[in-house]
Amino acid sequence: MPKLTKLLGTAAVVAMMAAGAYAQDSTPSAPAADTAASTPAKKDYRKDVNADTVVATVNGKDITVGQMQIVRDSLPAQYLQMDDATLFKGILDQLVQQTALSELGEGRKTKRDDVALEVQRRAYLAGSMLEYSANRAVSDDAVQKAYDAKYKAADPVTEYHAAHIIVPTKEKAEELKKQLDDGADFAELAKANSQDGAAANGGDLGWFSLDQMVEPFGAAVADMKDGQISDPVQTQYGWHIIKREGSRIADAPKLADVRDELEGDLRQKAVESRVKDTVDAADVKRMDDDIDPAILKNDKLFGQ
Repeated sequence: MPKLTKLLGTAAVVAMMAAGAYAQDSTPSAPAADTAASTPAKKDYRKDVNADTVVATVNGKDITVGQMQIVRDSLPAQYLQMDDATLFKGILDQLVQQTALSELGEGRKTKRDDVALEVQRRAYLAGSMLEYSANRAVSDDAVQKAYDAKYKAADPVTEYHAAHIIVPTKEKAEELKKQLDDGADFAELAKANSQDGAAANGGDLGWFSLDQMVEPFGAAVADMKDGQISDPVQTQYGWHIIKREGSRIADAPKLADVRDELEGDLRQKAVESRVKDTVDAADVKRMDDDIDPAILKNDKLFGQ
């Protein structure tokens, strides 16, 4: 059974907005002759709106545009495609309900509630700090340096083009290899016998670098000549017969093509560094040696 505290979370906003959108979609269209006459004049919106602009009050408590934007930013991406008016109304209705109910909640707040709020506060601030650190790490200069280090300074990489037939037993692989030695067509045998997704393409694996392939498959490809067909090779996935189609020295990718990958690496490293440096510098004292870990399963921990 879902916790009642989640009924006024993101899911409720989504449900409210979806209902509003459905209601709009199901409203009969006005007759063509009346459409122009019934269209309201374009509203002259205020120009001085900012995060502190109050859009409603509930028992004297303000609801602001900034609060509404925070709620919007937490919604699933598909709901952000809704029209602005429906989204605005759904979020404002949601915050009115939350504010009214939270006032009642303040009066019956328990120790458990206080602890939960503090945990959420710390989690939010920690996440905000990590997001800040990650964003600072992906400047154009940092991305360029990461690209140069990974691609320009690296040794040339050889790529291989190969096809394979994979079967579960050595006996079956040896049988197919004999057929190939007798002149059978590799692609046709792959389509009829290979047990992976490449079978439909005649076993064609396309171009790849050796580090993309499991061993000893990669080693076998590297030792072959273009056009050569291998004896059966066993990997953890089964028995392979490999045909090496060709090889080439791979050109370094363009920065634009790998920018997302490089930024992801930089963000991850920045987050890991921030966590390690911060914890290392913190005055941490652990006092958990004599606490039974099972205590966390005690529903009466807060005395309720």
